[in-house]
Amino acid sequence: MTRNAEDATPGHTAGDRRKPVTELPPAGDPIGVRTQHDSPADELPPDLHQAILEAAKQVGAVLKRGGHDFALAGSVAVHAHGGAGNLQHDADFCIKPEDAEAVAATLDEAGLTVYAPPEDWLLKAKCLGQDIDLIFELAHQPVNAELLGRASELPVDSVQMPVLAPTDLMRALLAAFSEHHCDFGAVLPIARLLREKIDWEAVRRDSGDAPMPAAFLYLLERLQVIAPKGGDR
Repeated sequence: MTRNAEDATPGHTAGDRRKPVTELPPAGDPIGVRTQHDSPADELPPDLHQAILEAAKQVGAVLKRGGHDFALAGSVAVHAHGGAGNLQHDADFCIKPEDAEAVAATLDEAGLTVYAPPEDWLLKAKCLGQDIDLIFELAHQPVNAELLGRASELPVDSVQMPVLAPTDLMRALLAAFSEHHCDFGAVLPIARLLREKIDWEAVRRDSGDAPMPAAFLYLLERLQVIAPKGGDR
């Protein structure tokens, strides 16, 4: 399975103006025109947290209207599950790799800027001046219908949309740990917040013997956030 969906989308004709993923410009040369969805930074709400929420709502609404399978991920998904921290970076959406071309076309037609970064496991977009990541690989595995099927419909501010399940969110966070990126302090509050909603035995099983996730899980045990392996908290 190719992760950047290079095959043409069924139903496209020679006159179709949609751009396949392989024709999207690389980072630094974004396509699209500025519309109400992609306005200058000085027209954004002064609150970055609210600006990211507004961008997530816009993209989620466009994907819903387009009939695409997707799930909100990352920090905005944590917020939708009840997280209280301020959003500081971007909004992430999971899509299946085979849907990447159609999703890019839908966003392009809505006037959003879409481009292909050097990484081959996601697309990037701009909405309301905010960064949007369209991810088709999560926790080192291609996004599939099973993952998206576990998502729950939750309100994101005022827009209902599918949001990645807490167990899948934690899997993704732990899979991102490495010797060069191991910020336990950022993930610890999320683990505390979602601990009752997460299948920790599934997280342990999927993390295998990777040292960084194992160290984080041990920290959670010592802090009595979760029970020791095989025990009751």
